[in-house]
Amino acid sequence: MDGFEQPEVQQMKLVRPAITLDNLPMFATDLQIAEAVVGREKAEKWTRERLPTLANKPGFPAIDEFHEGRPVALVRRFYENYLGTGSTTATAPPGKADATQWKSKTRQRPQA
Repeated sequence: MDGFEQPEVQQMKLVRPAITLDNLPMFATDLQIAEAVVGREKAEKWTRERLPTLANKPGFPAIDEFHEGRPVALVRRFYENYLGTGSTTATAPPGKADATQWKSKTRQRPQA
């Protein structure tokens, strides 16, 4: 050789960043949603095995035929409710309210 050696060229594997629900369009395909929920490696299996169960649960959004995908905002809301991570407002416990439990005794007002 002439004294100039070429460095070894290593093949670099391009890694795509992970997909999140925030990265998805307003309406996404089931595979896109699966990648955002469980990751690229598990997405196809999740779509085949888990999605049919979720699709039958109340609150999981149906595919919007016009937009050819599920509304991502509603998928996010479903998971917030499912996991209990969403913001909730305080509500009364189920049942009828009993005013006698919270009404205090009448007190005498000072007379002026």
